[in-house]
Order: sequence, then C-alpha cells, then structure tokens
Amino acid sequence: MINSTQKQRFGSIKYIKTQTGIIDPNVLRNNRVIMGLENDPRADIFRVLRTNVLKQLRHNNWNSFAITSATPDAGKTFISVNLAIAIAMEEDQNVLIVDADLSRPSVGQYFGLQYDLGLIDCLTRDLSLYDTCINTGIERLAVLPGRNSDKNSSELASSRKMLNLIKEIKTRYESGIIIFDLPPLFAADNALLLMSHADATLLVIEDGKNTSDELQQSMYILEETNLLGLVLNKSRQPLPTYQYG
Repeated sequence: MINSTQKQRFGSIKYIKTQTGIIDPNVLRNNRVIMGLENDPRADIFRVLRTNVLKQLRHNNWNSFAITSATPDAGKTFISVNLAIAIAMEEDQNVLIVDADLSRPSVGQYFGLQYDLGLIDCLTRDLSLYDTCINTGIERLAVLPGRNSDKNSSELASSRKMLNLIKEIKTRYESGIIIFDLPPLFAADNALLLMSHADATLLVIEDGKNTSDELQQSMYILEETNLLGLVLNKSRQPLPTYQYG
C-alpha cells in the first residue's frame, strides 16, 4: 500500500468509467520502474531524456511517439514505462502509454496492474477505450494495457479496427502525450505497420549486443520516420557523478 507521503506523488486522475490501479512501490522496485521511486539517482537520466523528447515534440507540434528496439530484450518497455512517468511528472501533462506489442505485451506487468481487458479486446470485441484503459494511480498517467492473443498480430495491426482505435486515441488525448510501445523491428512487421501512426519514433539499442550492422539496418528501416534519437540501454559503464556548488 502507499503511505501518506507517497500519496502526494502517486495521486489519481478521475477518468470517467476508467478503472484505477493500485501502485505497490515494491513491485515498481522489483520491475526497475525507477521513476516511480523516491530519490533514485538513476531517475535523472530519464529527466534528461524527457527534456530532449519534449523539446522536439513541442517544436514540431507533435503529441505522439513510438518506442521500439532493433531486437528483443533490449529494454524498450523499460524505457517506455520510465519515460512515460517522467513526462507525467510535468505539471498539467497527461500521458497515455499504449501497449502495442501484440506478441509480447508487458506494460501492465511493469506497473503490477491487475486487468482482464486490454488493447486486443478493443480489436476483437465491441469495447471502447473507457472499458480498457487503466488510471495507473500515478498522477496524470493512464495505460492501455496489452494482452496475449492467438490471432495473427500482423493482421490485427493492419486492421481497420486498429486504425479506428488509434484515431480514437488521438482524438481523446489530443492535448496529452501518447506513447506507443511497439515490438522490435526485427521480430515482426507490426512495428512497421504501427509506426506510421505516430508522429515520431525513439529507438532503443542494447549496449554490447546490437551490432553495427543491426544499427545500420534499423536506421534504414526508420529512414522515413521522424527519429527522436537513440537510447543506449543496459550500458556497462558506471553512472557519471558530478559535483556542483
């Protein structure tokens, strides 16, 4: 449960019909959701990333971007979740993170949320965003979680229902920031199918694993997108320390 001090940080927004999750700080800690923890020195990295991303979004009048990686297990969802919280910490900045990885959805698990419905149910059943979105319990942050499906993910990603759902998301969150957590580029074509619906893309690279050829191929795939930048994840280098004052 959240104590009185943490309640000041983990407030709740009242979304009509939208269920509200209960945040457990221990779950966040175990899942490395460092932006949800008090006084974690690693959080400054995401604050810097937030500043760089928001600067580009605002300069270009964009409000949505996708996060993907070259290969699986690079940590794209780890980046998506922490960056979403960092952006939501800005005053009057609502954020919706959409788990659009139809094959391996994990955004909801990062937050420790309990849910029976998700994005897949909007595509296969007559359900709306209000039926499936979750107010995370972190102020100004909502999640459209993902669930596994036995249906072909490529066909779902390219379906008319997906297109209509993305249009609905953009309409309802016109004044907020929308983050699409996509599958890896080399794992399936879903990322390519969905990427065109976002204003820009952020690419996550795994330090020590992704080769220069993979990076070059990723840049070629993203050639026609608005690339916000590259995020080097799982770096073996120690965090830099600076003295000021």
